[in-house]
Amino acid sequence: MTWSPGQYLRFAGPRLRPAADLLARVPLDVPGRVFDLGCGTGATTALLAARFPRARITGIDSSGEMLAAARAEHPGLSFEEHDIAAFSPSAPADLVFSNAALQWLPGHERLMPTLMGCVKGGGVLAVQVPRVEASPRVAVLHELADDPRWRDRLVPLLFPGALDPAAYYGLLAPLAAAVDIWETEYLHVLEGDNPVVEWSVGSAAAPLVAALNEEERTEFLARYRARMGAAYPRRPDGRTLLPFRRLFLVAVRN
Repeated sequence: MTWSPGQYLRFAGPRLRPAADLLARVPLDVPGRVFDLGCGTGATTALLAARFPRARITGIDSSGEMLAAARAEHPGLSFEEHDIAAFSPSAPADLVFSNAALQWLPGHERLMPTLMGCVKGGGVLAVQVPRVEASPRVAVLHELADDPRWRDRLVPLLFPGALDPAAYYGLLAPLAAAVDIWETEYLHVLEGDNPVVEWSVGSAAAPLVAALNEEERTEFLARYRARMGAAYPRRPDGRTLLPFRRLFLVAVRN
């Protein structure tokens, strides 16, 4: 599918904050090799470069559109186009970092130990994934995608989501000297008309609307806007509140 960097960056500040919060808990001083999986437009890669100026850092993403924006915005950083599901560095890394990307990949029971195996002893796997499957914003997307007219096209495009925190602990603890897992619910304050729809069109809803023809897309978005306007009403001050739960994990390889 095609991602829209401009649409994604409409909410650049709220999207980047969890990456900064995750990075603040990474217990490394001078890592040598760092990978940013699902780097998108490169904002998280730039955060890593500012924190670790002596590290060799590579942002990896499967979207050519996102990487073009990343290279234009951060010309001094290194970016490569790869499927992060097949990530396999030539040598173990000091830090594998991923902010809001791995929720698109299935099979976390296999994925997380595999990623931990890409980290050298004393290195760190640091991951943030949304835990929003029960939120109206995502639950309604699942409901609309299940319409018989386009179910076969859309349901496979829904992101699989995240496991619960205890499951991640069970997967990583046997491989780790230390595992730090926590959840945070942000309350994003959004501006504009029905901004939750605009947020979703840049993320969870993006592959769905891209798979529809123009007539279908118009109907899908009209139904979604009506449901989101009711679920996330504009407040008297003109702003809209979007609660957003995210899961964080920082695992140090043994």
